[in-house]
Amino acid sequence: MIELSERQKFLLTLVIHEHISTAQPVGSQYLVEKYRLEMSSATVRNELAALTEAGLLRQPHTSAGRLPTEEGYRYFVGRMVAQTELPATTRRTISHQFYQTRQDVEQWMRLAASVLAQQSRAASLVTAPHPEQSRIKHLELIATRGRQVLMVLVLVGGEIRQQMLTLAEPVSQEQLSTAANHLTQLVQGMDTEGLNSLNAALTSLEEDVLTLIRQDMAQANTLVAGEVYMDGLTNVLAEPEFSSSEEARRGLRLLEERSLLEDLLSRTVLTSGYGGVQVLIGGEGTWEELRQCSVVLARYGAPGLVTGTLGVLGPMRMPYGRTISTVRFVAGLLSDFVTETLVD
Repeated sequence: MIELSERQKFLLTLVIHEHISTAQPVGSQYLVEKYRLEMSSATVRNELAALTEAGLLRQPHTSAGRLPTEEGYRYFVGRMVAQTELPATTRRTISHQFYQTRQDVEQWMRLAASVLAQQSRAASLVTAPHPEQSRIKHLELIATRGRQVLMVLVLVGGEIRQQMLTLAEPVSQEQLSTAANHLTQLVQGMDTEGLNSLNAALTSLEEDVLTLIRQDMAQANTLVAGEVYMDGLTNVLAEPEFSSSEEARRGLRLLEERSLLEDLLSRTVLTSGYGGVQVLIGGEGTWEELRQCSVVLARYGAPGLVTGTLGVLGPMRMPYGRTISTVRFVAGLLSDFVTETLVD
């Protein structure tokens, strides 16, 4: 990274804080007067010019103030706010909200999305915990009508998958329950490899169900993330960057298109460890849709067993300190929740 003097770091921080707050270019005279700086506006102007020359600020036109560039934000995030923490009162309030909620996966996911959106004033996303390697916990077979049977497959980690099975002939609910109990005893805890090597005496009904389980488990292993919970879209649409720019609004496609989201998760946060936070500024030259956005992501879960992702999408001038610390803190809460309630 570029080496800056302490004064340049200080002034860069002020420019970024002011631009995040106002969405306007920031001038040297304004900084001197607002913060009562013990330096002249000419000195500040020279330092801002040096930061512009270094590529950390830009000037829309000659008489305008300065704006942070993508590189300026990256420097700011990398050097200045990576280790920020939420105030203790905020942490206690958030923790209280979670522990007042019933120990239910869906409620915790929705609350996490709500907290992230409120704290960051941006759009949030939380993916439900998903097994890193799908393993079976429980199986149910439910008679519906005629020859159709609903298969409910519960995976380790709490994920539930459902499929319809059409049998050659109608079967009673008692027969279905017997088959489900027998198969559960045989395949409980198994992954795809174990299922494929299973060699046991099965009825024709159990053979049909086992074939469907194998197909469903193979499909489950191709998924990068579980169900996605979102909140705060109106926060982003209210920001000037998004209300006036179609290019900026394209970033919201990330929240709407599953393929884009899975690509982002598979190439960023899912390659990093638990507890860390990743910040993508301006799409990092990879995601054209995110050119005017920033995304803060973190992974949560029980290492090697169940994983999920949470994050925030907003304008590039998002409040990084509060957003990063909130994402990190909520990821820790969800990791504890997953470990305590979902992993046997």
